[in-house]
Amino acid sequence: MFAIAVPQPGAPHMFTLLVLIVVYVAQLVIIGRVLLRGGLQPTVRLGWVMAIGLIPLLGLLLYLLFGEIRLARTKINRITQVRDMLAHGRIEHPETHIDLTGMAAPAFATGHATSGFSPVIGNMAYMLPEGDVQLDDLVKAIDVAQEHVHICFYIWLNDTAGTKVAEAVMRAARRGVTVRVLVDDLGSRALVKSDLWRKMGEAGVKQARALPLGNPFISLLFQRLDLRNHRKVVVIDNRITWCGSRNCADAAFTVKARFAPWVDILLHFEGPVVRQMQAVFLQDWLLYSEEDLTHLLDHHQPVHDGGFAAQVIATGPDQSRTTLSDTMCAMMYAATRNITVTTPYYVPDQQTQSALCAAAIRGVAVTMIMPERNDSKFVGAASESHYEELLAAGIRIMSFKPGLLHAKIMTIDGHLVLIGSTNMDRRSFNLNYENGILLDSAELTAELDARQADFMARSVEVTRDEVARWSWFRRIRNNSLALAEPLL
Repeated sequence: MFAIAVPQPGAPHMFTLLVLIVVYVAQLVIIGRVLLRGGLQPTVRLGWVMAIGLIPLLGLLLYLLFGEIRLARTKINRITQVRDMLAHGRIEHPETHIDLTGMAAPAFATGHATSGFSPVIGNMAYMLPEGDVQLDDLVKAIDVAQEHVHICFYIWLNDTAGTKVAEAVMRAARRGVTVRVLVDDLGSRALVKSDLWRKMGEAGVKQARALPLGNPFISLLFQRLDLRNHRKVVVIDNRITWCGSRNCADAAFTVKARFAPWVDILLHFEGPVVRQMQAVFLQDWLLYSEEDLTHLLDHHQPVHDGGFAAQVIATGPDQSRTTLSDTMCAMMYAATRNITVTTPYYVPDQQTQSALCAAAIRGVAVTMIMPERNDSKFVGAASESHYEELLAAGIRIMSFKPGLLHAKIMTIDGHLVLIGSTNMDRRSFNLNYENGILLDSAELTAELDARQADFMARSVEVTRDEVARWSWFRRIRNNSLALAEPLL
């Protein structure tokens, strides 16, 4: 009455064998792709071959998700169109052009190769105080804006500081100023889902979300989900811009409050370099809007007598010829006296690590300032894996104690500075959209060196003896996690 299924001899074994064959063939195909891809560093290539070969299913999945910088074809086409619209030749002006010589020249030349902007003279800037008062400078400028306010943040929270800036842009929009706000869809997801975001739209603020996540399962078919817009850009009336590490949030940073305070750096800029930052914002905005805003680049900022040379450097995963790492290395190889670096995350490519060590070995005084506690245990451990080599080369490592030091600064020989959103890690170099300003100013460098000296006063020095006493577990953990660095 009942049919009894009789298992066929060997059927489960045949199925298992078929699965193994499919996985093995997939491994060979993907490893072949890794070996055939151009532009990969040997360490990256080796890392992926090992991951795919040693952990087949997980390695294959990780490569399919994160192994290649994939952008949707429509986005690539749009990026090309926008860049054609904002041809960099239109941005420069003969009055601001300068031919640099000396130790600054290689760094500015590398920056030009990276994002197409030339160094321009006649700029002025001042450094803002540490803490939540930094964003008060933005609010004051927004409150007197006459034409437009352009803002792009990776993280914008609806906390005290974030709400204060939001209220300022709403006031500006209500009095007729054109306000455009672009936020990263992942970093600012809490704001985008909040009533504050809705109120900003109702007040007349034009809004856009960079790299929208949408349905992640569908989006994965077309692009990597971990490509993010990490930039921090504010431009007002083609007259003022700011550059630094500060997101639009309280220093208490409620989403990661146990690491607070978050200590940032922010500079207020005026002069021709503002126009370059405007071009960076417009490139991002036009990816998500059909507005033709190229006329905003026809306005030329006044040149300040005695102003310094500066250059915007903007990078992103669709710009693969050079990265900000190349500019950093050009600066470090030109250094003759001192290099001071402040960075919250240190997961370098080999050329950055080599440039730092080479500078110290040839007698340059190199100091690195990093937070004692990192908000990412993975990144913190991977950073520590490099300490032994850095210390052996003669580099001082200072561990900042009171909070998470989030500033990103590099100063060279008392007059060359690189500041912005870029961390000294592979993610910032290769995957994130970042922005920064390279400048040549003895006065501003002295101010930034003084701020970094203040960071050091709140730090303890990491010594070779201390690192030598680390437990075997800590060493294995650090070095094991560092193996994954090339795969980021």
